[in-house]
Amino acid sequence: MAAEYATFGLAPAMRAGGVLSDGDYQVHRDFVDFIVDGRPLLFRLSDLDAVSPLASDIPPAIFTAQVRSLLLETDAPLPGGRYVIYGCPECEDLACGAVTAVIRRDGDDFIWRDFAWQTGEHADLELNGYHGIGPFRFSGAEYRAALAALLDGAAHTGRRVLLIGDRVALLARLAAALRTIGIGADITRDAGDVPADELRAYAAVAFGRSVGEQERAAVRRAFTGAGVDVAYVDGLAPIVPLLVAQIEHALDRGPVERRRLTRLAAADGAADVEVSSPCRVRLTAYRVDRLNRTHTHEVFDGILEAGSHRIPLDPKTAKGESFVVARESGSVLVEAVARRKPG
Repeated sequence: MAAEYATFGLAPAMRAGGVLSDGDYQVHRDFVDFIVDGRPLLFRLSDLDAVSPLASDIPPAIFTAQVRSLLLETDAPLPGGRYVIYGCPECEDLACGAVTAVIRRDGDDFIWRDFAWQTGEHADLELNGYHGIGPFRFSGAEYRAALAALLDGAAHTGRRVLLIGDRVALLARLAAALRTIGIGADITRDAGDVPADELRAYAAVAFGRSVGEQERAAVRRAFTGAGVDVAYVDGLAPIVPLLVAQIEHALDRGPVERRRLTRLAAADGAADVEVSSPCRVRLTAYRVDRLNRTHTHEVFDGILEAGSHRIPLDPKTAKGESFVVARESGSVLVEAVARRKPG
């Protein structure tokens, strides 16, 4: 059957990193995703934790080679004219598994077909094919223009965060955690004397709870004066995994309609979660008790279908300060648990 025309585009995306409650780390990756008929292609692959080969943290020469490959200016990297469309976000090793597809020219058009999950040199379409995806026919002019626009190096934007606060030990642990998952972090108390060129390297600023409003305003003026549009994060509590999740959320500047995890609210003993397509969601609750001790509780870890879901919380979250983190592979949301007002 002949492939019907589909629109082709590209958009910034991220694989959300994080410090998990069991102590493991999940690496942060920024990449360029494929937008087919106005929707991320990755969303058609339910519960897939993967990134495209167009990742911002690979060397420019390799990034350029990946773009040239998708333009069919070089030979296919896999037998049968197959190309890696999405790979492992941790190591990018084919042995971990990858989504591959045949890419070929048909006149001026480009066709992507025979999508499959592949872990070795050859793909088994009967056993591991994505039979409900594709084939897609893309207009050659639209396809080439989208990919050629990446060759100016604009996709290589580093992610750095400026941490501001008094609790140096906490900030040092937070910076170490961020660096572990692939996000650069620096600590300061005053950004007023930082040169504009250095301020332009930051994508977000995180304030500790001890930083006063006058100090925050001074930092904002410094970034505005440097012509930098950064995200500002007000730290909810001195809990490193929670602060990492807040920063990950702030770094996601993509439109809501291109996210799987679209809403989180927490009150009345439950968390309300909304997802735009089927995906695995992990909910973690953090509570600070009266003795300033942190308690962590894994609330939920499973596949949610598209739509709204209400997930019960531990009754203890109503005591003290409590927060809920919801994460899927591409996004993170953080909310304080709303406390009931005395009746």
